[in-house]
Amino acid sequence: MSFPPAAPGPAGPEPRPRPTSLTDLFVSFTLLALQGFGGVLAVVQRELVEKKRWLTREEFLEEWAVAQIMPGPNVINLAVVIGDRYFGIRGAVAALAGLLLMPLVVVLALALIYAEFAGNPQVANALRGMGAVAAGLITATGLKLAGALKGHPLGIALCAVLGVCAFVAIALLRLPLVTVLLGLGGISCVLTWRKLRP
Repeated sequence: MSFPPAAPGPAGPEPRPRPTSLTDLFVSFTLLALQGFGGVLAVVQRELVEKKRWLTREEFLEEWAVAQIMPGPNVINLAVVIGDRYFGIRGAVAALAGLLLMPLVVVLALALIYAEFAGNPQVANALRGMGAVAAGLITATGLKLAGALKGHPLGIALCAVLGVCAFVAIALLRLPLVTVLLGLGGISCVLTWRKLRP
């Protein structure tokens, strides 16, 4: 007498996508850097969170917060943190090299071209227009990531108040960024710690 084959057991959670190799990490960050004219943050968030799904929105916010408070350019700090997350120090170096190598070549070439046309008023006006595009990209990324704050221990209302205070302090009062980070960042860390304390 034969028995039907046993039904397969419940499958474990599907493995999270991740970079497959140091080369994959290097190439991915090179492509990110080449798309990031006027600011690479919006591109990094879209590619790593929405397309590649190497990070969730919550993880991206946490990593970005760490990158913000470390000295140096934020996106470079983020590349180092993400590279280290997957491949240790070798991953950090690969992500950093991918983020910097081709943009360095492009910037050097553009510097040579700009030297020829720097006196042209049309070139100056075009560059001013690019500033508005960069500001729009950063604003759009911030609004897109705001949904990840729903699960934050402080709640959306208090997070919004802290965000508005940061905007007022930096954009209107023109306080130094390090002062705002230490002040408001310290307050938010203490409040979050108190909420999470058992």
